[in-house]
Amino acid sequence: MFSCTDTVIPGSNQLDSQLKEAIRASAELASGQPNLDFYILPDPSDLSSIPQDSAMNPLNSAKVELGKFLFYETGIAVDSKFDSGMNTYSCATCHVPEAGFRPGTFQGIADGGIGFGIRGENRRRNQDYEPDDMDVQDARALSLLNVAFVKNTFWNGQFGANDANQGTESLWSEENGAIVNELGFAAIESQNIEGVHVHRMDINKQMSDEFGYTQLFDEAFPEYPSSERYSQTTLALALSAYIRTLMSNEAPFQKWLKGDYSALSFEEKEGGLLFFGKANCSTCHYNENLGSNEFHALGVKDMHDIDGFSTAVDDFRNFGRGGFTQVESDMYNFKVPQVYNMKDTPFYFHGSSVRSLEDLVDYFNDGVKENDEVPVEAISTKFKPLDLTVEEKAYLVKFLEYSLRDPNLKRYKPEVIGSGLCFPNADLQSQVDLGCF
Repeated sequence: MFSCTDTVIPGSNQLDSQLKEAIRASAELASGQPNLDFYILPDPSDLSSIPQDSAMNPLNSAKVELGKFLFYETGIAVDSKFDSGMNTYSCATCHVPEAGFRPGTFQGIADGGIGFGIRGENRRRNQDYEPDDMDVQDARALSLLNVAFVKNTFWNGQFGANDANQGTESLWSEENGAIVNELGFAAIESQNIEGVHVHRMDINKQMSDEFGYTQLFDEAFPEYPSSERYSQTTLALALSAYIRTLMSNEAPFQKWLKGDYSALSFEEKEGGLLFFGKANCSTCHYNENLGSNEFHALGVKDMHDIDGFSTAVDDFRNFGRGGFTQVESDMYNFKVPQVYNMKDTPFYFHGSSVRSLEDLVDYFNDGVKENDEVPVEAISTKFKPLDLTVEEKAYLVKFLEYSLRDPNLKRYKPEVIGSGLCFPNADLQSQVDLGCF
């Protein structure tokens, strides 16, 4: 009873009960049922339990395995702007597992970048490329974790024909990048069909044979005629299948939800109680993945404010949902993202303007916008001072930092890729960084 380890903190059982009650209330708001199981993420191998595009891209194990290889495959980077970029980048260049499937630096650089570092933090411009030649975006790439639960993807939600995008059909044109909504696929598939083109990737039968992927393509897409089975479209669908299985289901909070009440420390439980209570986080982050299909204006700075590559004041992405819908009330409203594994990289919001979880919590606690371009009247009514104490802010950071962090995302990486090239990048500097020699 005098041991200094495994000490039971007085009141911990009561704290567990309070946290359960708060989570049940959030689940009832989101689903109509006060059930803790609502927030338990599915096992990645249990494909039937994962939300999917059942009509147009049903999951099967071959498709997921194929997508896993292709996500890291630098050999499909064949449409680079210049020769020095050929076969040097992949999807994982900007969605790095060790960085929570986000870029390891403030702005993702695919074609036109060199170097990697440890988790993508040393990615920089290839001197053969001018900034406007580079494959970069004027908004930080969102995490791909738990994205299977996302109904409309992108910070402005432009992808996906249903849910928030019902009634936006007149906007589906090549100019705003949402034409793929007309093809009938769900949001993730729609975005990736557009994405493999935008990110300068492709595959064909010859490449599939050379890399050893043909059998997987055949098993994954038996309904496609052989003339269409090895293409940008099936590439996008295989990537989508793999991405749908990226679950942070080994996070301590997930273990706690399943009954292991020792998985969270006293401080983390206090932080969880704040997340689902006083801090109001769950008023926006209430769906299964602790995100939602809501859009809010928080008045944060844009990517051009921090000197990103090829950014512009008038880029439509700076206007969030309104940049897509052109509706005044949607201006500066950005999608509510999922919040697992935020500790893995220190860049937050669409413009990467906040650089630590402590500063993130301070921003919400203060409830004061930082972007002078965003009018006060546009700010969400949900964004207001929280009056958290110093201790409460520390508890909330603990919950975000540790409880919601899956420590084993490397399980989603293949040992090798079919081309035999270095991955996730294969430029000379990345090969040095990654030890591919």
